[in-house]
Amino acid sequence: MTALPRFVVQLHDATTLHFDLRLQAGEVLRSWAVPKGPSLDPGVRRLAVPVEDHTLAAGEFEGVHEGQSRGSGAVIIWDEGTAKMVRDEPGHVSFVLHGRKLSGGFALTRTGERRWILVKVRDEAARPGSDIVTEQPASVRSGRTWQELRASRKPGISEANGGGAQPDGRNSQAPE
Repeated sequence: MTALPRFVVQLHDATTLHFDLRLQAGEVLRSWAVPKGPSLDPGVRRLAVPVEDHTLAAGEFEGVHEGQSRGSGAVIIWDEGTAKMVRDEPGHVSFVLHGRKLSGGFALTRTGERRWILVKVRDEAARPGSDIVTEQPASVRSGRTWQELRASRKPGISEANGGGAQPDGRNSQAPE
């Protein structure tokens, strides 16, 4: 039996604090930066900016990036689990997540060259009026917030969870 592809949502204090939504596609993680994070409220639309694909190992990283020029470089694994692709066409991706915080159907729709919108599908996992980002700010792995992680680390020290993942897991061979 083949395992379902995985997803991970990392909260990253970089130039601006943002969430990275990563969906496994083969041997890479397709990635979108979501400034305000995902929502379980189907009435909420969130900007999602595509970024370059990352290695599977990058989805394992929780720690502080060394040499971060802006922001603290702190990264937490805000949520993770499995993902089932429902539709993957140019300009539209729909998928079902089975995570610890996020579950049910979601859709990404392209609205411009580098602009997509992330929405929660109206299903049994939808929670109208909720704000999952505020309600559950901590890592699903360590239980720490990005601020707690930053405060517990000395500058220039990083920690990786599993598989020897490196802070910079971008896949340089992947198309933009």
